[in-house]
Amino acid sequence: MTANDRPSPRPIDRPIARRRFLTGSAGTAAALGLGLPAAGGAATGPFRHGVASGDPWPRSVLLWTRVTPTPSAVPGSGLGPDVSVQWQVARDPGFADVVREGSFRTGAVRDHTVKVAAGRLEPGTTYYYRFRHAGSTSPTGRTRTAPATDASPAGLRFGVVSCANWQAGYFSAYRHLAAHADLDAVLHLGDYFYEYDVDEYGYGPANTTIRPHDPAHETVRLADYRRRHAQYKSDADLQALHAAAPWIVTWDDHESANDAWSGGAENHQPVEGDWFARRAAAYRAYDEWMPVRMSGTAALGDGEQLFRRLRFGTLADLSMLDLRTYRSQQVGNALAGIDDPARSITGDRQLRWLTDGLSSSTAQWKLVGNPVMIAPVVFPPLPAEVSRPLADVTGLLPPDGVPYNLDQWDGYTADRRRVFQHLADHGVRDTVFLTGDIHSAWACDLPVDAGTYPLSRSVGTEFVCTSVTSNNLDDITGSPPRTTSLTVEAAIQANNRHVRYLDFDSHGYSVLDVTPARVQMDYYVIGDRAEQRTGSSWSTSWATDAGSHRVRAASAPVGR
Repeated sequence: MTANDRPSPRPIDRPIARRRFLTGSAGTAAALGLGLPAAGGAATGPFRHGVASGDPWPRSVLLWTRVTPTPSAVPGSGLGPDVSVQWQVARDPGFADVVREGSFRTGAVRDHTVKVAAGRLEPGTTYYYRFRHAGSTSPTGRTRTAPATDASPAGLRFGVVSCANWQAGYFSAYRHLAAHADLDAVLHLGDYFYEYDVDEYGYGPANTTIRPHDPAHETVRLADYRRRHAQYKSDADLQALHAAAPWIVTWDDHESANDAWSGGAENHQPVEGDWFARRAAAYRAYDEWMPVRMSGTAALGDGEQLFRRLRFGTLADLSMLDLRTYRSQQVGNALAGIDDPARSITGDRQLRWLTDGLSSSTAQWKLVGNPVMIAPVVFPPLPAEVSRPLADVTGLLPPDGVPYNLDQWDGYTADRRRVFQHLADHGVRDTVFLTGDIHSAWACDLPVDAGTYPLSRSVGTEFVCTSVTSNNLDDITGSPPRTTSLTVEAAIQANNRHVRYLDFDSHGYSVLDVTPARVQMDYYVIGDRAEQRTGSSWSTSWATDAGSHRVRAASAPVGR
């Protein structure tokens, strides 16, 4: 999302919450039974950036931490000695039954991060892990391997989050999600951090800075990106969620620069140096600091491929997309170029990988981690038999209508049409896109022809999660919640009948519950982002039944 122009800061105006919020009565660490500090306090000592795990496979999971061996060895400094860090994996949080252990050598060349793939584990099993160095022990993390490829799990539970802006508020959504102790994994769909300068893109219409960024300038060089990753991982609520479950992540644009594309970014200017050098620095820091297998491994420097597929038995597979590295530049005019088949949001190789994987999958549910929205949102959505001749004759409208956001799949309609047509032509069932980026909650059908929907067919569904803290519509306009936004939501839904649910006002997190019968997204919202101890409450739930390719309202969250 593009930041607003930065006005002068003003005192924070905290609106009255429109729902009754629940506040936590105990620290997250106590609730999880892990060796973490109580909520509100971050880890200390040499493991001050916490612990994390990620990319669970049936017999392997990636483990991560960062060690500060000397006072000078702070993130991004390039200082500090090479040291050995020991790691352990156990079946119990007391580490009486250690099943795997080893040692990892780290140093300034990798910013003293530790990333190891712990293997020879049992599928579908909960484990606990920790690190040790120079007599100090890290907090304990909990992780879980994926089910065996041929297993048939009764269900899966995923936390779903995106768009966490340090300067726009506290990460209470992470704390409340960590309290869901039954998660198989957390999906982070992009904008894990923001690259902006201090006092840029903050809280509300005045962009008030709740917490200033470090470094106190836009991230451009490798040291900058390392320090920004380190700052975000100093947050106690983020540390708690990382320690609670394995994460499966992808990036959107702010991990490098706003509105990034293959050859540049809106928020990159020539004075900031070469774009490819900046992107390489961002990608290197991401590989160091995130619990992710880039190019399929835990090693650094072996490749930058982020798109990948994870399997969860016969119930689901999960394709995580990278929609920044290979995309064509965004068009500057909504009436020209968006339907050009030479332009791509995925790149040809990734698009073939996606479509081939969807049609060849033997899992029931085909989940897609999708950084930007794929459902069409256009004005007006005309039937295909009308819109294409009209576009050919007059040139007044793109064939699929005028989109309101050219940075998402609406700006690359040829690619979207290829995906939707592939699903239709191959009879692919039960495809669900899980999306972040847009700082709002949506539940949508995916129509082949939006202009004739709902009389025409849908080939899948999409659930979009809210932002953790990044501004949404009522924040930007300064309007009270559920006032101005209601008009905008109604206009979008009236013109896009496949958009079944839309909330432009809330912040929070979601929980995706997967069973053979249905996939359900439960939306939870938090109170004021400027209040560190703000509460959360359930907002709404939407589901898609097996074989239906359409969303429906659900009456209550799963298990709550």
